[in-house]
Amino acid sequence: MNMQRAILYIVTFAIGFLLVSLWSFYLVIRPPKIILQRTPADYGLPAEDIILTTQDGLKLSGWFIQGLALKNSMLSIGKPAIVLIHGYPAEKSDMLSIAKNLWPDFSLLIYDQRYFGKSEGRYTTLGVKERLDLKSALDFLESRGFSAKDEPASGGKKIGVFGFSLGGAVGIITAAEDQRISAIASYAAFSNLKILGEETYSHLWPLNKPLVQLMLFWSRLLFGESIADISPENAATKLTIPVFIVHSREDEQISFGHAEKLKEKLKENPQAEFYFIESGLHGELPIDFDSRLKDFFQRALKK
Repeated sequence: MNMQRAILYIVTFAIGFLLVSLWSFYLVIRPPKIILQRTPADYGLPAEDIILTTQDGLKLSGWFIQGLALKNSMLSIGKPAIVLIHGYPAEKSDMLSIAKNLWPDFSLLIYDQRYFGKSEGRYTTLGVKERLDLKSALDFLESRGFSAKDEPASGGKKIGVFGFSLGGAVGIITAAEDQRISAIASYAAFSNLKILGEETYSHLWPLNKPLVQLMLFWSRLLFGESIADISPENAATKLTIPVFIVHSREDEQISFGHAEKLKEKLKENPQAEFYFIESGLHGELPIDFDSRLKDFFQRALKK
């Protein structure tokens, strides 16, 4: 009788734990959205409302802000473009202050990642299918004459990407897959979602690792790929373009160890740069951040 009761307890616990992992996964991929209600007009930015269509058929809400062309007697030279990608669970308005600093030296494209803001999508895929979102932004810029190559026809209008947190991770992963990206900058990007998950649920020790493994299983089942298989740290080893990694040593959401892992993976890239901030919580920008970011893209995209 005692053996039967023990087996019953074990089976009940296992089923309960399985359901908890599924519910935790659901909460992660459908978080409450942060809606900021700011517009480019609030920052004096002349934006064009655009709709991006992803390869899997989603409509994404975006803004395109044309940089001012330089004129000389021979030709009109366009400005390089930068795609700005917000973090989780924010929306594109969160990138407007950074856009204000970069314009008019660059053309800018800002969009809501799937599920967030005004974009379609039933859930976020934490980077797996967000690569398609970024590639649809690159398609749009390509249709406007931007190119990864220094060709006279495009006026040397290269494309760079800046992303915050999840946006930074998406940018790094996609830059390793799509040669249209000529430079990538990220602030507070994670290096591996499996590690981030174990850190997030560390208070559940010793159950945090089994919980994360189950959540990875749900991600593979729903997305077709595990969110751990497309990690930024794996992508970083393939990058040969200019890279700028920014991270705070006091980041309470994505620990500084993630930046250290990315730095290690980028050690063979002579064009990788790092700015590690001594203090500041997740999302707090240091005073000189704007000038450092603009300087990076000016050097990387205007060569």
